[in-house]
Amino acid sequence: MPRTSPIWLSVALVSLLAATLTPTRAAAGDFTVEEHDDGVKILLDGQLFTNYLKKSGTKPILWPILGPTGAPMTRAFPMERIKGEKMDHPHHRSLWFTHGSVNGVDFWLESKTKGGQEVHREFKKVAGGPQAVVSAVVDWIAPDGKKVLEDERTYTFRTDGDARMIDFDITLTATEGEVKFGDTKEGTFGVRVPTVMDVESKKGGKIVNSEGLVDAAAWGKPAAWVDYHGPVNDEVVGVAILNHPASFRFPTTWHVRTYGLFAANPFGWHDFTGDSAQDGSHTLAAGEKLTFRYRVVFHKGDEKQGAIAEQFSKYSQAAAQ
Repeated sequence: MPRTSPIWLSVALVSLLAATLTPTRAAAGDFTVEEHDDGVKILLDGQLFTNYLKKSGTKPILWPILGPTGAPMTRAFPMERIKGEKMDHPHHRSLWFTHGSVNGVDFWLESKTKGGQEVHREFKKVAGGPQAVVSAVVDWIAPDGKKVLEDERTYTFRTDGDARMIDFDITLTATEGEVKFGDTKEGTFGVRVPTVMDVESKKGGKIVNSEGLVDAAAWGKPAAWVDYHGPVNDEVVGVAILNHPASFRFPTTWHVRTYGLFAANPFGWHDFTGDSAQDGSHTLAAGEKLTFRYRVVFHKGDEKQGAIAEQFSKYSQAAAQ
């Protein structure tokens, strides 16, 4: 895929942006945030942690995301092509939030004529310090150009020992009238793990959830957390997504796949259960709000070495924002 926009940034190119950025500096050992034309760069101890991109494909994303070993923790495609990396599902862009049926509009897949667009409108807060915060307002726009709803999303970047964390809190508001989130497996808060980490690559990748289900058995099941770990650069690392008890429909069901997709989706009941009587759709009345809360933990080792059960216990006791 040709890279004709500044959005298509490799890790190396992102690092080179520093000379032209407007920084908000924090003390040594803390987070630094630097705004640029395409978004916000987040650094830890002066080194890249991740980059908030206002638009990649049809939506804002975080990419790249570097874990505790310095290795990338999400797939680079389609933002960048890397030899040996899978090039399926180009709408799986690193870390994102969207859904496959919103008033009948598909925001999950990327289609210039049929799909919706999530359009970054403005930043509400960009700050560094002991933790970094990026808060943004995003408009959801249908193919006919009409606004469907808006969201306010807040990314909070923090550390706990070696682990790097991103708290993702998002509130969707039905600003334009009634909004229906349809029952489909294609959603909602997603991460695409590196190809070498996924289960199907057979290099040691593994999926484990809070109920003890592993690999394909974890698909579609409710769980407080799921961990996806495997080797990256010959070192085992993991990505865990924790679902806060204050989040909508906790514990969420999971669209987590052995080929590398890793998504929390509380709407896909029909697909997940195979029961036509199940309906996971949800409708917001005009002006009503819906809030989701997740913590993503990038850690060394497997779910036990990453102490993911203990991490969830701490997270679940954190007060709702």
